[in-house]
Amino acid sequence: MRRLIPFGVAAAVELVGVATDSTALQWLAKPLLAPLLLLWLLRSGRRFDGFALGLIFATGGDVALLLPGEPAFLAGMGLFLCAQISFIVTFTRHRRPPVAVVAAYLVLWALANVVLWGPLGELRLPVLGYSLALCLMAAAAAGVSARAAVGGAFFLVSDLLIGLDAAGTTLPGHGLLVMSTYITALLLLTTAWAAAGGPDAARRPDRRTDGDPAATADAPATP
Repeated sequence: MRRLIPFGVAAAVELVGVATDSTALQWLAKPLLAPLLLLWLLRSGRRFDGFALGLIFATGGDVALLLPGEPAFLAGMGLFLCAQISFIVTFTRHRRPPVAVVAAYLVLWALANVVLWGPLGELRLPVLGYSLALCLMAAAAAGVSARAAVGGAFFLVSDLLIGLDAAGTTLPGHGLLVMSTYITALLLLTTAWAAAGGPDAARRPDRRTDGDPAATADAPATP
């Protein structure tokens, strides 16, 4: 875990930048968050896959959201949409999530959009599409591991706070809440994926018996 120290430093600098409203610190640290996790993931022995691609899209989204104005906000949302789709495809290839979890997240998605529909104004449709992908990602993460499930939930909370702000409701400490939950989500999802064994782990043959007829004969039968 010592290799995660650079990410921890960048996260701390980013949170200080948000707390002090320092644009310079945020520009220094925020674009490094996902790349540092990607570097850690690849150095841990994982190959470049859909999750890694999602981290690259997240980096682009982070940079876009540092820029002012609605066009930059929409660009950031589009890049994070690509990240969520990459995560969904990768997670579901590894293992399908429980149907009950998917259903619960879809109910949450519907309720949140009903509540925010009016205040969101022109952002209604973009938020509708992005939030659907976000909820499906959180549900798909639940199929990977408990840690990934928590990471997906934190990602949902972070973006829900952004949605509330876009709808005109800003909570005390809004910026710190958004970034702390986002940073936690990225860390949990990345470390969970590193531990998951890759998209084909659930279908990988047992190396003790693969290609060995004698071992196969001695192996217990499976239903």
